[in-house]
Amino acid sequence: MTIAIGDRIPDVTLKRLGASGMEDVKTADFFKGRKIVLFATPGAFTPTCAQKHLPGYIKDAPSILAKGIDEIVCLSVNDPFVMKHWGEVAGAEGRVTMLPDGNGDFIRALGLGMDGSGVGLGFRAKRFMMVVNDGIVSDLKVEDKASEVSVSGAEACAANL
Repeated sequence: MTIAIGDRIPDVTLKRLGASGMEDVKTADFFKGRKIVLFATPGAFTPTCAQKHLPGYIKDAPSILAKGIDEIVCLSVNDPFVMKHWGEVAGAEGRVTMLPDGNGDFIRALGLGMDGSGVGLGFRAKRFMMVVNDGIVSDLKVEDKASEVSVSGAEACAANL
């Protein structure tokens, strides 16, 4: 079942690379008491993700944050090392938090996964954007095609806030 507006974010523990090494991120705690824009990409360094989706949020971060958003988060079914490096290469630091879902547990719990095995990607996240207010989904936009960034991109997000 796919998460919907009004639903609570599922409690899943993710792993990310922090300043002192591997850290646990409990999603229930991460989203608690804050308003977060979460956007998901099918894969780090893939063409649409690396050339349009993430760069748009990096560029538009100041205007999105100015609308009462506490943090912008990029989620992808990639390992913590890849997500950290992608964020560094893209210049995301201080603008977009890179959050890996290495095993796809969070995406599965959200019901927003897709099968990319036909192009060698395996299980991945659908391309989407959601606004989470104190752990509750208040907006959700899912792209019809993984190669599009029309409803989940930074420009559409900023216009809807």
